[in-house]
Amino acid sequence: MMDGDLLPPAILQRKAVVYVRQSTPAQVELNTESRRRQYELVEVARRRGFRTVDVIDDDLGRSASGMVARPGFEKLVAALCAGEVGAVLCFDASRLARNGRDWHHLLELCGLVEARVIDLDGIYDPCLPNDRLLLGMKGSISEFELGVIRARMLDAARAKARRGELRISVPIGYIWHREVGLGLDPDFRLQQVIRLIFERFRQLGSARQTHLSLAAEGVFFPRPSDGKRLTSFDWTAIRYRNVIGLLKNPFYAGAYVYGKSEKRIELVDGRARKSYGHGKPPEAWDVLIRDHHAAYIDWAEYERNQMLLAANAYGRAGGQKSGRGGRALLAGMLTCGRCGRGLAVAYAGAPPGRPTYRCDRPNLMLGLPRCLSFGGSRVDAAIASEILRVVEPMAIEAALEAERMHREGEAERRRVAELDLQQSEYDASLAERRYAACDPENRLIAAQLEKHWEAALRRVEACRARLAATDTLDPTAPMPDFEGLAADLSAAWSAQGVTTRSRQQLIRALIPDIIADVDDATREVVLTIHWQGGQHSQLRVRKPRTGEHGCQTPEQALVVMESMATRFSDADIAATLNRMGVRTGQDKTWTAHRVASIRRVRGIHAFRSAEKDGAWLTMREAAAKLGVTSHVVRRMIQDGILPAEQVVPGAPWQIRADDLENDDVIKALRQKGRPRHTVSRDQLQMFPDT
Repeated sequence: MMDGDLLPPAILQRKAVVYVRQSTPAQVELNTESRRRQYELVEVARRRGFRTVDVIDDDLGRSASGMVARPGFEKLVAALCAGEVGAVLCFDASRLARNGRDWHHLLELCGLVEARVIDLDGIYDPCLPNDRLLLGMKGSISEFELGVIRARMLDAARAKARRGELRISVPIGYIWHREVGLGLDPDFRLQQVIRLIFERFRQLGSARQTHLSLAAEGVFFPRPSDGKRLTSFDWTAIRYRNVIGLLKNPFYAGAYVYGKSEKRIELVDGRARKSYGHGKPPEAWDVLIRDHHAAYIDWAEYERNQMLLAANAYGRAGGQKSGRGGRALLAGMLTCGRCGRGLAVAYAGAPPGRPTYRCDRPNLMLGLPRCLSFGGSRVDAAIASEILRVVEPMAIEAALEAERMHREGEAERRRVAELDLQQSEYDASLAERRYAACDPENRLIAAQLEKHWEAALRRVEACRARLAATDTLDPTAPMPDFEGLAADLSAAWSAQGVTTRSRQQLIRALIPDIIADVDDATREVVLTIHWQGGQHSQLRVRKPRTGEHGCQTPEQALVVMESMATRFSDADIAATLNRMGVRTGQDKTWTAHRVASIRRVRGIHAFRSAEKDGAWLTMREAAAKLGVTSHVVRRMIQDGILPAEQVVPGAPWQIRADDLENDDVIKALRQKGRPRHTVSRDQLQMFPDT
């Protein structure tokens, strides 16, 4: 260490560099005196005889621990290597570096170019052994000091956190009270929207669907307008990160958690770099205190939510694909009974294609043949029928519960709309008071306050319209028929408004897993259903042969054809099937050509007039023989005067030719101008003949 008068002229001809640094942005904002004293080193350099003095303050708010990049320090090193620096001035050694690598590297460069290091204690020449030793000790003490300070601070924070008294940053919905500690935010509107998110997740079971549902209803969520202080909020449209952040945060379950994330150190360009915010598993959290404060949900529900979110994650090991719609009802639920892998869904045929379940993993990963594959339509229909059979005994209870949930949802939406209106009216009143308190002559401020007031009034009108919409029922929107749901579950399952996503969610609520296998001997798909609660059942579905399709003629239509073919024409059979509401295998109406085609394929003999032999007549033929209209014959059949038969309800009437000569028929035909009916034998006459 030497006195300033002994600086060589060659050193004074170079420039002096004043290095200014503070470790954190908070120090830059609050510790202004320290920064001012560092800038005063410029005058110290001029008193030492330097004419050119540069200030490097690019590293304000950056740590010197070596874990973050410091562009100012790199600029200083570059100037030293260029031989432009005669002296480096710093407030103390810790300003330049708090790690041995940067400190000793700087001393090596200063020694090579014979630059001096100047602090408040004096001038040091790194070329001299004693000065080099002293500078090395200062650097080591600075590095050691940083480690001691950090260790003490972390130990004190952990000790306080273990008692649940460390006032860490808390999520929206909580605040630190001065007397009672951590508690709920007194803003009731904020509490209500948080509870609404958890309630909607209980109903839908998906964070994404919860967000879409709330966004469709126009729900708003608070966003802090003052950084991390959480004292004022701006209510904006709800976002997905708001929903997933609430669901994954254990604070809402009444748990105090410290140390959920960790730092990681990695080498980047030969230097250690530190990154923060890497989450740790719950078992690795530093502190977990349950029932620490008031909760929005209990801990058991929080754990169920985490399991459900993990199961909804697509493509993760151990996870299961959530109900996302599509045409495959059992996507993500089937497991191969031969290799234990999940079955994939493929779509075959013309667009949009038919779903097919198959085990592709052995083929894709190992080059082995596929374990099994089968079509999805019949399997989906069989599982749906099994679900309805199981749920049917509880249909009434389910309908009542659905009605209760519907009413609670309507009340919840109205309550949220009322709170939004209340908050918007307060904001409008506050904007009005601010505008009234402003000096009218100050137009720059008055105009801005007037705009804020108008915007607040528009928000009030929007909230009132939203509240009125919850009170006014849409006449075109039908009210859910919960009683009809209990009476006909099959119709409710196949209703037009029910989406595949809803059916998938219902199945996943009752069935966690299905083991699928194929019985090659009987050509059947064997489904082992694992029900919630541990029960198991087995279902067998016939697997169609190669080339066989699902567009088959219903058995009811074949029975009608076999019964009517020898007596009626194909046109009569087609009309009968259409009246009965029976469709073709391709869901089309019947025509004579289609009936003839099915008869030829099934080997059903066609209608021949010779096979009747005049013993049986149609209604038209009977009317022609009697010389009356078909209406007269139909009326006599309805009144029981003329005996007639039908193969199936809706088929043409069959009349024996001999029955046309019946006395009752002849008597009814003679009664012209009066209704043709006979008196029943069991009926007593009101006015007997005298």
